[in-house]
Amino acid sequence: MLRVLLLAILLLPVSAFAQTATPQKTLRIIVPFAPGASADGIARAISIDLGKRLNRTVVVENMTGAGGSQGLVALAKSPPDGDTLGVGATGALLINPHIAGSNAPDLLRELAPVAKLIEVGIVVVANPKTGPRSIKEMLDRAKTNPDGLSYGSTGVNTGQHLSMEMLKAATGANLVHIPYRGSAPAIVDLVAGQIPVASVDITSAYPHIVAGRALALGMAESKRSRAAPEIPTIGESGVLGFGRAGGFIGLFAPAGTPAPQVKRLSDEVRAILASPAIEPNLKALTVSAAYEDEAAFAAFLATETERWKQTLRSLKLAK
Repeated sequence: MLRVLLLAILLLPVSAFAQTATPQKTLRIIVPFAPGASADGIARAISIDLGKRLNRTVVVENMTGAGGSQGLVALAKSPPDGDTLGVGATGALLINPHIAGSNAPDLLRELAPVAKLIEVGIVVVANPKTGPRSIKEMLDRAKTNPDGLSYGSTGVNTGQHLSMEMLKAATGANLVHIPYRGSAPAIVDLVAGQIPVASVDITSAYPHIVAGRALALGMAESKRSRAAPEIPTIGESGVLGFGRAGGFIGLFAPAGTPAPQVKRLSDEVRAILASPAIEPNLKALTVSAAYEDEAAFAAFLATETERWKQTLRSLKLAK
């Protein structure tokens, strides 16, 4: 029997051994923002456990530009084989395609939602030396200074930018936009005194707030952030009724990725976000886990798209 078994193994085609020895391709996660902010942070946090759970090498690649669109366009053009994923946020997904005069692609048609990952707040911060000390002072400066008051954001037509444009429309303040390639570079310039105010994600700003290098003026959402509940909302700071739902970061694959692969990835992400081991990462990013599977996330995106269309119409920015 042993001789027969050994003979059978020796007679197996070489391809049988090659198939079992062939390693899987590296799984790539595209981040369409600069390193150091919430999108980059959560991608790197889940990549470690995702690689372990899938027994694959996972790499994170930052591909900035076009307010978070450039990297997602690259993702949409990738083969739908489950080897390339990406994280996306409000601006590129829900806003840019519906801006008047925009030729931005409707990325929700070209991407497959995998999972909603986190909720991340937008905070308005000021330089403690050169910036205003409160939302009221910020608005007063913007109204009385002939040149208005400059502020930085993560890029044109991102949620951070349009939150300030909504504030500008609600108050008549002359807030002058300076776009950056993400929250991290904007907060660097704020701390250095290059700009007096910035609208950025809480992840990039919070360490500087705690250290006293940046002053938190208010959160742009209608409710206080669960991750930083000590910071009041802009509505609480004098602009009654101001605020909307917070921002989010989600995981996507190219459209056409087989449903079983999307489901497997979503299930693995659910397990990662439910694990106590991820809590230190979330705390370090000052964000809250907000997992939704591929179906629930798709429904969320459809609802939020309609809400942003209404906002764009109110700002006279819609197609």
